[in-house]
Amino acid sequence: MLFRQIEYFQAIIETGNFYQAAEKCNVSQSAISQQIKKLEHELGVKLLDRHNRTFSLTPAGEHFYRKSLILTSDIEQIKRETKRIADNNHAILRIGYYKGYHGNELSEAVAEFSSKYPTVEVSIMVGSHEELYRALETNKVDLVLNDQRRAFSDLYNNEILSESHMYIEISNHNPLSRLKMIEISELKNIPCILVITSAGQQEEQSYYEDIIGIKGDYLFTDSIQEARLKIITGQGYMPIDVIGNQAWFDSTIERIPLVRNGEPVRKTYCAFWRKDNSGYYIEDFAEMLKTMF
Repeated sequence: MLFRQIEYFQAIIETGNFYQAAEKCNVSQSAISQQIKKLEHELGVKLLDRHNRTFSLTPAGEHFYRKSLILTSDIEQIKRETKRIADNNHAILRIGYYKGYHGNELSEAVAEFSSKYPTVEVSIMVGSHEELYRALETNKVDLVLNDQRRAFSDLYNNEILSESHMYIEISNHNPLSRLKMIEISELKNIPCILVITSAGQQEEQSYYEDIIGIKGDYLFTDSIQEARLKIITGQGYMPIDVIGNQAWFDSTIERIPLVRNGEPVRKTYCAFWRKDNSGYYIEDFAEMLKTMF
């Protein structure tokens, strides 16, 4: 049995037909068909029931497909580990991101980067704005995804990624949930819930009070799940950054645009990395991140 035959078999299942599988594997349709017949002959079982231009998996074929995926995953892991062992000083890309960021762009960029550079280890740190800034200053991370709160420094590469609009999440039982947009001043009697570590609470509250302009009481949670439970039970609302047109489906919580004097409240999200710690992996990842945004 050849690994190539397993690859062909998986491609047939995943594309749904022999023609597209052949295109995916860059071989002819007849070649891929012959290899599957050889695989069935070697195993002594029928993997596919063919029906003119379609096929269905036999019970043995279903079992073989599931087990082959495990085998393929193990082989890929062995290859990555072997390459890392061969390189005693294997490369590490250290990424930090702001705890208030809840988008998918970062995970998509990490997935693309890991696919392109499977031997490069990616470590992730999450923190407050100031924690990330200090981590960059002390070379504990290589690149951070953060909102802009300072003037750009010449010591850093400052890659603008996107502009976010601030919304609030509030219980749909709250009368304010029926508004199309909400002024910051209209929230002064409701506690503001922030997702932040204990070390960053004072800094984050000061930012939302002094820069964003949210006055009143503040509550803090360690996770967005805990924050939303507080919202559902009427304990407060949560400001959240929305980048692009994110779909929102929740029967218990409403998302409402936040405005200040009738103007949307915006933030600028950037990738930051030190110019004296700039390398191929960092810049390539930054480009991937920018593309995702």
